Amino acid sequence: MRIKFMKGKQRKFIDDVLTKTACPSLGELSKRVGMNYQTLKNFYSERRVLPLELFGVLLGLSNLNRDNFKCQEIPENLGQICGGKKSRKKK
Repeated sequence: MRIKFMKGKQRKFIDDVLTKTACPSLGELSKRVGMNYQTLKNFYSERRVLPLELFGVLLGLSNLNRDNFKCQEIPENLGQICGGKKSRKKK
């Protein structure tokens, strides 16, 4: 599962995590989480949606409340589902 935020809210969530954990940069946060810096940067720039597991780790690390952020869970294979529906309509 993945977590889909409203536009601009995923960056705000990661900014809130940075301030709560007193991390000076994304690089330091990536080291604390054990993730590649470039991957975290893609999440920060909202090119990719957050995995549910990483969302839980960041919430636990920063002691933030999930209810403060408007987000929804989407399935991992949403692109395949949408693509299958589109191809079925063309026939």
